Amino acid sequence: MAELLIRGARVIDPFQNLDGVLDVAISRGRVSEVGRGLSTESREVLEAEGLVLAPGFLDMHVHLRDPGREDEETLESGLKAAVRGGFTAVCCMPNTDPPLDNAALVEDLVLRARGLGLADLFPVGCLTRGREGKELAEMGLMYASAARVRAFSDDGDAVADSGLMRRALQYVRKFGGVVISHPEDVDLSRGGQVNEGRVSFTLGLRGIPALAEEVMVARDILLAEETGARLHLTHLSTAGSVRLLREAKERGVRVTADATPHHLVLSERDIRDYDTVYKVNPPLRTPEDVSELRRALADGTLDAVATDHAPHSPEEKEREFDYAPFGMVGMESAFPVLYTELVEKGELELPVLIERLTLGPARAVGLEPPDYGEGIRAGARADLVLLDTAREWVIDAHAFASRGRNCPFHGWRVRGRVLMTIKGGKVVHYATEWGRAHPRGEKVSEKA
Repeated sequence: MAELLIRGARVIDPFQNLDGVLDVAISRGRVSEVGRGLSTESREVLEAEGLVLAPGFLDMHVHLRDPGREDEETLESGLKAAVRGGFTAVCCMPNTDPPLDNAALVEDLVLRARGLGLADLFPVGCLTRGREGKELAEMGLMYASAARVRAFSDDGDAVADSGLMRRALQYVRKFGGVVISHPEDVDLSRGGQVNEGRVSFTLGLRGIPALAEEVMVARDILLAEETGARLHLTHLSTAGSVRLLREAKERGVRVTADATPHHLVLSERDIRDYDTVYKVNPPLRTPEDVSELRRALADGTLDAVATDHAPHSPEEKEREFDYAPFGMVGMESAFPVLYTELVEKGELELPVLIERLTLGPARAVGLEPPDYGEGIRAGARADLVLLDTAREWVIDAHAFASRGRNCPFHGWRVRGRVLMTIKGGKVVHYATEWGRAHPRGEKVSEKA
């Protein structure tokens, strides 16, 4: 097969500190050449003027439900959703059935993912056996396994025992792992459904106070500071958490953090008519919290965006608010929603958004080349995403590759489309309305 030449795209690569209009040639699964005016001889040409080419995104926080709840998501449907969203790598959380608390389980998951030929899968291992919060899991063995687990978490639940959390941080420091904290004090949040405040009062639902998150953020920062271990705080949702994070970074604590698209875009005011699609943990907070999260993402206090993709079956999600599970799906809507709400509105530059979807999460979760992060340079694996930032379209959750339909952005008119995702030089997704996108041997010469 001839080489593919992507010609005239705006190439944004945070790994190479690159932002310019360039040609990119791909051959045998790798980037073969980057420059201006590259030769078209013996190359299939994809005219990409006006489009953006970036490294494939990394989602460091997804729930793929495999093993145990394949009725909600399978490994295949989850990874198809990933590449549709421009993600060429994802980190799956361990709250499966059985939980991912040993080397055999994570190795099996990675092997099955490789067989699908979609996105790379990097499992997050359990911090404690069975996610029961009683004794440490086999983190060292998972780190050394063929699955190369780099991060550990009991996400979905916090580690309530401070002594156990301290030992976990001390342990991972020995081999360079990362602890991902789900910051929630369940004694403060138990039974809560939405953010504690005016909306919870109006709807007559029990609230979850901001303090439930902030108490655990403060505790885990102090433990990371004392142990010198690497800590990542996931799905932060309050201005108080951002303040604690910012102060910790100023003191030199080895802490990173992410926020989700829904916490950056939605607030408690969006909850209408007891619609359970808006039920998520941590809950949607106040508009003031949203504004502070956006500022923190722009100034680098928040290192990454992670979707916390959490599919549920309609039968479970469409129950009464008190009984419906927490969670939203987000991989297929993440880029257009963030581009429309943050970049288009002037709150974030596009290169910064791409950095928070690539380099930022890679650093936070401890992934390095060749696993992830080679960027767009000669010799690098061709893991790329092609974006049309001018394209307007309507998000349709019923057309998702994910089995989950619980998306709060269903029906939104957005700008910014993932046109093509390339994994190892192979086109694993293209937007069908765009036209032919380099299927085998066929020439791609223009944008529809």
